[in-house]
Amino acid sequence: MPTVSRTFSVSPMPHQVIDYLKDFGNAVEWDPGTQRCTRTDSGPIGEGATWHNVSKILGVTAELTYTLESLGSGNLVFVGKNKSSTSTEKIYVDAANTGSVITYRNELEMHGPIALFNPVLKLYFEKLANDTEKQLTSVLNRLPIEEKK
Repeated sequence: MPTVSRTFSVSPMPHQVIDYLKDFGNAVEWDPGTQRCTRTDSGPIGEGATWHNVSKILGVTAELTYTLESLGSGNLVFVGKNKSSTSTEKIYVDAANTGSVITYRNELEMHGPIALFNPVLKLYFEKLANDTEKQLTSVLNRLPIEEKK
């Protein structure tokens, strides 16, 4: 199972980061692989909210249904599923002197014959994690800075 993790700092406070990231539709702005991400339910965003995500991975279009499995004041867990894979994205947000420290972890479980490609996928996801860190840092640092709550 390919797993990647990155830890980095951003300027916004943790509550701002969580408020922004809990809407997985924003993944089109910060996830380089995401092409479209549309909410499939309605109402306030909370645990159980769902999105249809279309990503391009190694030139292949992948469509997953993502669910916000866990929403806390300092963490989020999204689980995306289709018949060939399960992607678990865990995001931890801690307060820092000048904003937030984020740990982003993606665990990808492949199902069926595609699991044979896990070593190649691991290399690809390491590069994608680097790109995601850069893009996510840039997007979050564009949020207006609020004072600590």
